[in-house]
Amino acid sequence: MARVRLIGPEPVSVPELGGRTVEPDEIVEVPDERFEAYVCQTQTWEAIDEPRATEPRATELEVPADAPRLSVKKAARPQKDEV
Repeated sequence: MARVRLIGPEPVSVPELGGRTVEPDEIVEVPDERFEAYVCQTQTWEAIDEPRATEPRATELEVPADAPRLSVKKAARPQKDEV
């Protein structure tokens, strides 16, 4: 979790933090993925601890062009019972 400080002059109610009221100069933890939404408000929030770098997801990894492709096989159709 990232941390930000409220630098605004008045307390702020933050719905994302369960409706919690944050006091001026108070430091709070915010979800890493929402960090930018706070620090872009430069008159209100100040960055304290930035989000940690995360490992890229498998979908974000570069796959070499010569990498073998996995083949996908469809399931066999069930056999019909003859009555």
